[in-house]
Amino acid sequence: MPDTRLLYSLLVAAVAAGRLVELRIAERHRRSLLARGGVEAGAGHYPWMVALHSAFLVAGPAEVWLLGRPFVPWLAAAAIVLLGAAVVLRWWVITTLGERWTTRILVLPGAPLISGGPFRFLRHPNYLAVATEIAALPLVHTAWMTALAFSLLNAWLLRVRIRAEEAALA
Repeated sequence: MPDTRLLYSLLVAAVAAGRLVELRIAERHRRSLLARGGVEAGAGHYPWMVALHSAFLVAGPAEVWLLGRPFVPWLAAAAIVLLGAAVVLRWWVITTLGERWTTRILVLPGAPLISGGPFRFLRHPNYLAVATEIAALPLVHTAWMTALAFSLLNAWLLRVRIRAEEAALA
């Protein structure tokens, strides 16, 4: 039987690779929006968000390897289902927003708010996807300290971000 710690680390690496793809898409969209008169808001918290997400991707595997977290199949299955749902929701958001999706807060003056796709149901569906991922990914291999700590830190950061985003959209 393969080492579940290694498989978990590969899963986290795959999630990290997905994030890198998203960052490339976001940067392309950011440049396009700025060229069309887009305005960035709330940039002060962005480095903290990058640091939080980067540390999160290291913390889960570190907890598993260093603290010997066990693999619990039923918990892993539930966490993988939640993780899959988060990925689907995030890509639904990215697809719905199209060129207006970035990892930063950029507003295109005069452009109407997007109200289709997941925005029919939630004001900030991407943040639900991120919060779900931060809780679920570590629990695939019982890294509960990472899930708890980063969920709390993410909630604090999202309070700042959502306030900045709401102010920019107003």
